[in-house]
Amino acid sequence: LLGGVRSTAQVISYEVAMGLSFATVFLYAGSMSTSQIVTAQDRVWYIFLLLPSFVTYLISMVGETNRAPFDLPEAEGELVAGFHTEYSSLKFAMFMLAEYVNMTTVSALAATMFLGGWHAPWPLNMWLAANTGWWPLIWFTAKVWGFLFIYFWLRASLPRLRYDQFMALGWKLLIPVSLIWIMIAAVIRSMRNQGYPYWTPVLVISSLVVATALVLSLRKPFSVPGARALARQRRKHREAGLEIPEPAFPTPPLPTQPVAASKENARA
Repeated sequence: LLGGVRSTAQVISYEVAMGLSFATVFLYAGSMSTSQIVTAQDRVWYIFLLLPSFVTYLISMVGETNRAPFDLPEAEGELVAGFHTEYSSLKFAMFMLAEYVNMTTVSALAATMFLGGWHAPWPLNMWLAANTGWWPLIWFTAKVWGFLFIYFWLRASLPRLRYDQFMALGWKLLIPVSLIWIMIAAVIRSMRNQGYPYWTPVLVISSLVVATALVLSLRKPFSVPGARALARQRRKHREAGLEIPEPAFPTPPLPTQPVAASKENARA
């Protein structure tokens, strides 16, 4: 039950952020057709023009597929593999196969929306035959494998998040930043339609600023609860000239025990 509830909450929260990251791509491509989106990236990939959307999608696709560090529906330490505890053998294999198919699907979407699809990367695109024959399939497969490597890299590098951190990341950070970025991108798109000559540099600069702010803001959902309140309390004691109280960890004072005795127990 807990694993199913967590999986549903992840789909709802991170699907919204993922959809908002696609909105700017549709806005600048002028179409929702994947072939038209790839054609619009013939000269410049959208990862350079729409970097905040790419960062948002990169985080959302990991949360959407329930992979580490967002594998809370299967948190082995607390849920004992979560929603598929009762399954084994072929049924369990089908669960894992569906998860890896989902990873491949969102990786293919990322390559299509932000990395030019089947287009060859620079400087290989200067070769006239780089986008003919079997080469487009090779470029697209290499991009998908690159995103799959990011999945494995994250699992080997980051620990699992707490559930409050995970939901705060989706609702309090990714969705508001995506909405702000859509408004900025829409204004720049309107400037382009009105013939503003410097819309591309303005878009690139705005993209870098918003993406940098988004990356720096990733620290907030992962901060220790109560750390800012403790720092504020110590600052007030310092300004009032009072002695800063030392924490009595690991032996907190009992209701009938003075703080001094608790400190002695902690030192012991």
